[in-house]
Amino acid sequence: MVVEENKIKKELAELTAEHSQLDKKIAALTADRIHDQLLVQRLKRRKLWLKDRIGTLREMLCDDIIA
Repeated sequence: MVVEENKIKKELAELTAEHSQLDKKIAALTADRIHDQLLVQRLKRRKLWLKDRIGTLREMLCDDIIA
């Protein structure tokens, strides 16, 4: 059980870092007047997926604490 919790925490940390990096990358791309709209859409889609996965992992950790 502890091993699984550690794996979840590690994945959570990695995904949170990637989410933050994507946020900065999107901001930098959109700051330029001419930017690749398709690339921005793909990055935003990835960022949204990361947000959902992060939420799921946090719920998994909270469920373990409550149980």
